[in-house]
Amino acid sequence: MPSRKGPLSRFKVLDLTRARAGPTAARMLADWGAETIKVEQPEYLSEVPLGGAREGFDFQNLHRNKRSVTINLKEPKGVEIFLKMAKNADVIIENYRPNVKYKLGIDYDAVRSINPKIVYGSISGFGQTGPYSERAGLDQIAQGLGGLMSVTGMPGDGPVRVGIPIADLTAGLNLAYGILLALLEREVSGEGQWVKTSLLEAQIMMMDLQAARYIIDNEVPAQEGNNHPTNTPTGVFKTKDGLINIQASADHLFKRMCDTLGAPEIYKNQNYKTNSSRTLNRQSINDEIDAYTIKKPTDFWVRAFAKAGVPCGPIHNMQQVFDDPQVQTLSMSPEIQHPRLGLLKMVGQATKLTRTPQVMHSPTPDLGQHTEEILLELGINSDEFEILKGQGVI
Repeated sequence: MPSRKGPLSRFKVLDLTRARAGPTAARMLADWGAETIKVEQPEYLSEVPLGGAREGFDFQNLHRNKRSVTINLKEPKGVEIFLKMAKNADVIIENYRPNVKYKLGIDYDAVRSINPKIVYGSISGFGQTGPYSERAGLDQIAQGLGGLMSVTGMPGDGPVRVGIPIADLTAGLNLAYGILLALLEREVSGEGQWVKTSLLEAQIMMMDLQAARYIIDNEVPAQEGNNHPTNTPTGVFKTKDGLINIQASADHLFKRMCDTLGAPEIYKNQNYKTNSSRTLNRQSINDEIDAYTIKKPTDFWVRAFAKAGVPCGPIHNMQQVFDDPQVQTLSMSPEIQHPRLGLLKMVGQATKLTRTPQVMHSPTPDLGQHTEEILLELGINSDEFEILKGQGVI
């Protein structure tokens, strides 16, 4: 077993997840040192995994720092083995449809009966109960149902999905956060609990100010394109060689922006005196700013605005992101050695700890790579292992 370090190294996690939301939660714990065992179907039952080919970029990035065991949970003996593992685990993570875990006999109550300290984490599409609970829930469906697509895109162009699986990712992050809360609470109570979230709940939480506009002010947000819904000027402006983001809605930033542009007439225009009036006249002020920014290249304006203390920045593609000198100082692409694929770069964690940092200790395992090793730890010897293998249990 690879040497594990990190603030969560004392915890054992059983990862029953697939696709993205659940694996994201498990990856968070694994990256911070938790012993994370990915429980998968035996090879004869396996299909091409959600997330692409096992040696593809997505699967490799999602499942690093884990061990893999294969167990057929549709076999009673397989469930027996899993529950034996669960007896000494701290955390279980699953993202089945809500009724599946009950059919398999590995639901929270079943595990709690043998391990009252278990923290059982569940992600679903729409919640564990309710009229949509048994529907298949995927990221884009949650983006639409949760309101995100209604505010994304250019005005009048119709709904647009965000370019990342944001509902999946935020559901995974929320579950990991909830699991850590439950582990902290367990130190006081001595008991575990069931932690639940869903793509829909995570998406609604992420709507934040747009959701608050409705539930507090009864205002239904619309598409605003690259403009901020309530703060102006904030948006994308043309330069001589491309585009630039500028965020200068606060009055003092607005003045600094106008001074840097050399555009006193924009600042003195009474239609632009306050943020509210600027927002009412958004198109005209944006056009006037464009008339200045288009005269110089992006890099000129980035330097000029940065010197003046006006928030701004270029709009990068992914190559430009990782080539950026600031990004390179942030260790956002840590490396890991794969036995066949060679040196791979992973997407790093955004949180940094000084004494117990994230560690890339092992690449994504082959299917069932650690099955014999893990079963041996359970007291199942080599002869029993071969019998179980022959029976299709592992």
